[in-house]
Amino acid sequence: MDWDNLRYFLELARSGTLAAAARRAGVEHTTVARRIQALEKQMGAALFAREAGGHRLTEAGRQLLPAVEAMETAVLGAERAAPVHAGAGPSGLVRVGATEGFGTVILAPHLARLTQKHPHLSIDLLALPRMLHLSRREADIVISLERPTRGSVIVTKLADYTLHLYGQREYLARRPLVATREDLRHHAFVSYVDDLLFTKELQFLDQLYPPERFALRSTSITAQYEAVRAGAGLAVLPAFLADSDPVLARVLPQEARFTRTFWMSMTAEAKHMARMQAVWSLLKEIGQVEGLRLRPDRR
Repeated sequence: MDWDNLRYFLELARSGTLAAAARRAGVEHTTVARRIQALEKQMGAALFAREAGGHRLTEAGRQLLPAVEAMETAVLGAERAAPVHAGAGPSGLVRVGATEGFGTVILAPHLARLTQKHPHLSIDLLALPRMLHLSRREADIVISLERPTRGSVIVTKLADYTLHLYGQREYLARRPLVATREDLRHHAFVSYVDDLLFTKELQFLDQLYPPERFALRSTSITAQYEAVRAGAGLAVLPAFLADSDPVLARVLPQEARFTRTFWMSMTAEAKHMARMQAVWSLLKEIGQVEGLRLRPDRR
């Protein structure tokens, strides 16, 4: 049987939609569909039921899944056992999952330089506004705001970072002065969409002042940042994203200050792979060298 077909079967079984499976596999959704059709033809049975919300495993698909997962484990084992030629450096693909802002602003430049140093190493950076799961093989290394507590995983604290309340300077100049929390009632806010919030660690405003009006809400921290820059209202933003922007200013800098932690994890079975060790070591180094950018108040 063609392993590539089975690999796409796993991706679709775990993600539930052709589009998501294609993103994870780095191909077009038509490729995933074609591979699944070929596998179903070979198996002589439908493996997925097509529904409005995506693809659901049929009974035949559920029976096939454990065998394919066992094959995946064997492939990973073979990769770990493969000899590494001296001087060749780490090679292969490592998929890193991180929050959108941290992945885009902090990680991307460092990871790009790592792939320049090791030309046989490839990195998928999943900078997404949602939680990624090691257990579902969504990523090889996950950087999250909540410390993982389940599964056979290696976990380390990567870094703390601070967030503040920000507003566009022109917006603040034409609106009522904010000297106390009570003054926030005169302002509109930009924030996350509550029912799509992927972690309680991103709930800030209720601790500060429950907003009377949201001018704009988004699942994307980058979109929130751009909305504040455009003068839509006030928002809690990471200091590493907003502090260096001359268009923005902190609001209530002493009271509206929050600290959160990035946790990094990977499966125990992957820790011996050279490519995983290289990326893991770099990420730990990033947490150290970017310390002042993540927590500028420590200067």
